[in-house]
Amino acid sequence: MTEARDLLLKIRDLRIEGRSDEDWFPIINGVDLDLHKGEVLGLIGESGAGKSTIGLAAMGYTRDGVRISGGSVEFDGIDLVNAPARVKRGLLGRRIAYVAQSAAASFNPAHRLIDQHVEAPVQHGVSGRSDSIADGTELYRKLRLPNPDEIGFRYPHQVSGGQLQRAMTAMAMACRPDLIIFDEPTTALDVTTQIEVLAAIRQIVQEFDTAAIYITHDLAVVAQMADRIKVLLRGDEVEEADTRTMLSAPKEDYTKSLWAVRSFERTEKPLAGADEVPVVSVRGVTAAYGDTPVLHDVSFDIHAGRTVAVVGESGSGKSTTARCITGLLPPLEGEVLFNGQVLPADYRKRTKDQLRQAQMIYQMADTALNPRRTIGQIIGRPVQFYSGLHGLRLRDRVNELLDQIELDPDTFYHRLPSELSGGQKQRVGIARALAAEPEFIICDEVTSALDQLVAEGILRLLARLQDELGLSYMFITHDLATVRAIADEVVVMKDGRVVEQGGKTEMFHPPHHAYTDLLLSSVPEMDPDWLDRLLAQRGVDNIGDAAVDKM
Repeated sequence: MTEARDLLLKIRDLRIEGRSDEDWFPIINGVDLDLHKGEVLGLIGESGAGKSTIGLAAMGYTRDGVRISGGSVEFDGIDLVNAPARVKRGLLGRRIAYVAQSAAASFNPAHRLIDQHVEAPVQHGVSGRSDSIADGTELYRKLRLPNPDEIGFRYPHQVSGGQLQRAMTAMAMACRPDLIIFDEPTTALDVTTQIEVLAAIRQIVQEFDTAAIYITHDLAVVAQMADRIKVLLRGDEVEEADTRTMLSAPKEDYTKSLWAVRSFERTEKPLAGADEVPVVSVRGVTAAYGDTPVLHDVSFDIHAGRTVAVVGESGSGKSTTARCITGLLPPLEGEVLFNGQVLPADYRKRTKDQLRQAQMIYQMADTALNPRRTIGQIIGRPVQFYSGLHGLRLRDRVNELLDQIELDPDTFYHRLPSELSGGQKQRVGIARALAAEPEFIICDEVTSALDQLVAEGILRLLARLQDELGLSYMFITHDLATVRAIADEVVVMKDGRVVEQGGKTEMFHPPHHAYTDLLLSSVPEMDPDWLDRLLAQRGVDNIGDAAVDKM
């Protein structure tokens, strides 16, 4: 039992409000939280639950337009709600650190990794520049980054996503803080890279006896990381317990619904006949970015009304293949066929009808939607471009599309993207793709940034639209649970090559290609012992050799 003297963070009756026009509305409704030295607390809940808001409040910080309206936040006896700015500046980076969801968006692209790493220890007077560089190199080594003596002198864009996330963890540890806030640090990573980052985070926290708040919507991930789990819903605490108790015997119905969320799974459709012409055929496609080859003789078919999931780790060539199909990256060799007809390699040489037939839904709806246009304008533009509709006929068609994606036209037509949730934005992205009335849609990681409840809703929507409209999908994903839910066939890619392909049932049963087996074995399970068991199976006892270092 952890003694009271070890209490590091104490939050009581925390109330936080956000501002809309001139009015304030509640975000967090009287939450309590205790965190002891060396302990990891998992915060889980769907989008809008208040997880990140509480994580930031634990540092005495709120975003613009948000305020702490009541309660207390005490870090090691220091009142962070009322502390002067200079006191908070002395703590942040030194004794409290933050690891963001997107490392790529958090690093300064104009500075080398090591220069950003040494900034906090130098400014806080923890160590001089040369000692900080040496310590950073040692942390890179502990986190099993490749070439630890050299990687710090690279710019952020010169390393992979998993490496950048580990570099951010190293940077958070630079001053050996007492508390780290991990805010969805593995959400956008493929499963093999996620294993590296999870094992690295866990080792570094244990080694330095650091307390942590681990924010996530992935229940299997939090099971590997947390000593205790707190469940949140719309700013309220639902329940809290130690991890094993929470996983085996949740008390509240809402928590049980989170545990059962991945219940959706479509029945695999029969394989197409040999004489059936595919909607899309990728034939022997080889492509490069400049002088760097990225695809090597890639071939697969997508038939009418079917979903082909293309899976593989970051850099395997999934999105590059999509770029070749859409004509954004003309291949060096090979061709793409649509309904048996060869498409021009460059999209600028395709007819309007050829462009209309293949549409795309993007991973990050936040950046894919024009923030200055209303939802009606965003959906209406492709309707007008491809169908030539104007006036009331245009408005009626946009309303039909909003109905199809289960958003009320009267409520959402005049709203801006900033007024929508993540799941609603993704639905608008789907409507924009449907506006062209295509036969084929590329779904590029469309659920990876969404919590599991919202993601399941998007998958169910896509499945319904496929049945109603006869759509064919290429579903790019690193989430094998999503593959199980929606795919008919699976294409596995590695290093720009197709290493295995076949029906979903066939692909999820052995024997597998060695790389497919690696992917399948790297999917976290809702078992607190899963990560330890996996590392033991791979012949390691820590991150030292855990991560399959692919770079």
